[in-house]
Amino acid sequence: MVNNGPMKTTLDEMQAFIAVIDSGSITAAAEALGQTTSGVSRALGRLEEKLGTTLLTRTTRRLQLTEEGDAFLAQARAIVASVEAAEEQMTARRQRPAGRLRVDAATPFVLHVIAPLVAGFRTRYPDVQLELNSSERYIDLLERRTDVAIRIGPLADSTLHARPLAHSRLRVLASPAYLAEHGTPKTVEDLDGHALLGFNEPDSLNHWPLPGRTDALLHIRPAVAVSSGETLRRLALEGAGVVCLSDFMTHRDRDAGTLVQVLPALTVEVRQPIHAVYYRNTAVSARISSFLDYLAESMTGRAFLR
Repeated sequence: MVNNGPMKTTLDEMQAFIAVIDSGSITAAAEALGQTTSGVSRALGRLEEKLGTTLLTRTTRRLQLTEEGDAFLAQARAIVASVEAAEEQMTARRQRPAGRLRVDAATPFVLHVIAPLVAGFRTRYPDVQLELNSSERYIDLLERRTDVAIRIGPLADSTLHARPLAHSRLRVLASPAYLAEHGTPKTVEDLDGHALLGFNEPDSLNHWPLPGRTDALLHIRPAVAVSSGETLRRLALEGAGVVCLSDFMTHRDRDAGTLVQVLPALTVEVRQPIHAVYYRNTAVSARISSFLDYLAESMTGRAFLR
């Protein structure tokens, strides 16, 4: 016969024992706990069996603690109080989010959308320790110990839960200085004579929102290929060529006139979806919820994020 060792007492059994002492009877304890009298009685029996001792002596009139019962009561009260304190702390954390929150997003999104919101978020949630990481490629959340990632563009099927945040329109852009020197394209074919700047990967980002010759959208072969949209933005501002970027990172440039839209009348409306992703099989912590709610709230109504 295999000996599995002594059976462990449970929190329910300890709570039943304490309730009997505090209320003075098994019947009153059952009422206080919302249980049946027989259920409380069985819990006491199991507790005594597991401890191998008698905790209470029962008479027709009253219940009396044994010496062992009195010693165990003090320990049981301390254990139950500790568990209740832990539960209260978790409730408080849900109401007032706290702890480290690791967020990963592409550099342009961190710079143009998240960075302007950090001060306001910190004011509202001072106990959340925000850690921002920038990755140009999709990352493994578990490997990088990331709580939530912001992903731009269509999502592949995955084990991640995705929360839609917004959409951002794509436009073809160039600086006034570049257009003054090289001429402003009037047709899609005119782009053949220009320096088209794009991404080295994924190649899907080199589909521009213009009518294509063979595909639905124009596919360009970059004269200069880079890994980051922020690098493309900088190249365009320096007059190095024509780029295709999202409104969320170029709306201030267009407002200031430092970048202008190329071929606006021919542009097809393409909006990149923006999602927050996190693990589907974990409860969404208050830290994640507070950040995503604040992000979504701040992005609502922005003309460049619809």
